[in-house]
Amino acid sequence: MTEVANKPEDLTRLFVERANAKDAAGIAALYEEDAVMAWPPGSQTVGRTAIEKLWAGILPESPRFEPEPPLPTLISGDLALTSTPPRDGAGARAQVARRQPDGTWLRVLDQPEFRRTT
Repeated sequence: MTEVANKPEDLTRLFVERANAKDAAGIAALYEEDAVMAWPPGSQTVGRTAIEKLWAGILPESPRFEPEPPLPTLISGDLALTSTPPRDGAGARAQVARRQPDGTWLRVLDQPEFRRTT
């Protein structure tokens, strides 16, 4: 059975593991059916199926993903905000996750990259 996110912070670890395994379907399974991902830059990818298709196109040529240390998670009821500072120091990554009826967590909104403007 595929591992699920039992806490919001698990989502980032599972993403890295699945990305390095080139598992687009596994990555998509970390998102709610109608999730929104702000990628590619300047546009949005909407829905689990579209997110899987996006990653299926990106993963074959992507470098190895490295875990990034998480910033403190903010939780309010069934919503959680998770974030990590990219290793290159350029901006941040942020996700909103929602607790599912079975107690697991899935991403609802994903902003994989914020760039600081100077």
